[in-house]
Amino acid sequence: MIRRMSKKHLLAGLAAAGVLGVGIAAPTVALADDKSPSPSASTSTDQGTDRQQQRADRQADFAEALAKELGVPADKVTAALEKLREQRQADRPERPSTEDRQAALKDRLDQAVKDGKLTQEQADAVLKAAEAGVFPGPGGHGHRGGDGRWGR
Repeated sequence: MIRRMSKKHLLAGLAAAGVLGVGIAAPTVALADDKSPSPSASTSTDQGTDRQQQRADRQADFAEALAKELGVPADKVTAALEKLREQRQADRPERPSTEDRQAALKDRLDQAVKDGKLTQEQADAVLKAAEAGVFPGPGGHGHRGGDGRWGR
């Protein structure tokens, strides 16, 4: 029993390390090989679709390489990786809605006004900016999070 659990953990660890390695190495190699200028006229939707396809291709290549290394069928590795991905997604807490986050912000701002840390005008300005999507972060209007410099 202990040996079987160790193999599962080893396989999961190898899969996770491989996904991480491919996720880091593939974009680096792709950027190093790409000497052509990037098209500036393409839309973000096309880029998103291209990125999804590239990611799927990298994952398929990784699954095939891992299957070959472990001596198991590629479809078995792909199924195991998909199962791990689904488990990871299920373990993630659900993000609060934009409305819930804005309500929590309003509560914190009201408390700051009550405590004398902000004026009501300042709190109103912060709330208005948040509702307009001025602050970067998850769920902001048109924002994917961060300041737009990372994760391209």
